[in-house]
Amino acid sequence: MREAAFVKKNKDKWQLFEDVLHQKTTIAPDKLSDLYVEITDDLSYAKTFYPHGNTAVYLNSLASSAHQKIYKTKKEGKNRLITFFTEEFPLMFYGYQKQLLITFLVFGFFTLVGAFSSAKDIDFVRLIMGDGYVNMTLENIEKGDPMGVYKKANEIDMFIGITLNNIRVAMYAFLFGILFSVGTLFIMMQNGIMLGSFLYFFYDKGLLWESSRTIWIHGTIEISVIVIAGCAGLVLGNGILFPKTYSRLESFKRSIKDGLKIMVSTVPFFIVAGFLEGFVTRHTEMPDWLAILIILSSLAIIIYYYIIYPIKVYKNQLQND
Repeated sequence: MREAAFVKKNKDKWQLFEDVLHQKTTIAPDKLSDLYVEITDDLSYAKTFYPHGNTAVYLNSLASSAHQKIYKTKKEGKNRLITFFTEEFPLMFYGYQKQLLITFLVFGFFTLVGAFSSAKDIDFVRLIMGDGYVNMTLENIEKGDPMGVYKKANEIDMFIGITLNNIRVAMYAFLFGILFSVGTLFIMMQNGIMLGSFLYFFYDKGLLWESSRTIWIHGTIEISVIVIAGCAGLVLGNGILFPKTYSRLESFKRSIKDGLKIMVSTVPFFIVAGFLEGFVTRHTEMPDWLAILIILSSLAIIIYYYIIYPIKVYKNQLQND
């Protein structure tokens, strides 16, 4: 990138930072700290590619002037955990809506692939789900309790086991992103095919509605946050593939940090999904309206927190600035 293009791309950010230093405007201490990090990154870039240019001199002066001010003004809030979920994470996640959409589309596509493959050859279900699970489910269907698998284990044991397993799958989806995002997409493919095969199996037995009203009680949140964990994996992988104006190492560090923030945001939802699967899903006798209410409420919460709310926080931030 030519120096002129680099300046044009970042001048508004630098001007904002300079205005803060000269007290022409004010911003939150945390945002000032983030801006300072970006300025120092830009300074490193300028020193590397334009060592004799005026840009490096300007940025060096800006960074030096800012150092003392930042460490005088930045304070950790007493309610750090609350502000993380209500402000810091949503504002950060707003910039990763594209990755979330890509992950969702990949997962959805392979869900259709799983259902289509099962429709072409019903034995495909056994290949994906395993003979043990299929045979057990067939036995439950014969007994008139197709969803009996959710009643076998103790509630607490099931809650703990399911929650830990879901977090494990999510961590795989995130960490495999280090394989240039391909690893994450592979995990999405695996889980999508499994879901599609699972749904078609019950459709083939004439039990699609009964199975859906049961599994989506917990599955709405469970599947959604696995997709969100896949988004974190893409953030990690793309940080390696597309460093932009940062060094590849610095971009990688930033992508790990943001990916971990996304993963932290999913933990409460995994706990809720585990609770629902361990304590609620087993009650297959519940009325349809209650099951539908739980499913739609879960979906609304996920859509609001990960799509609508980040947009609102971002717009509020712009108005405050």
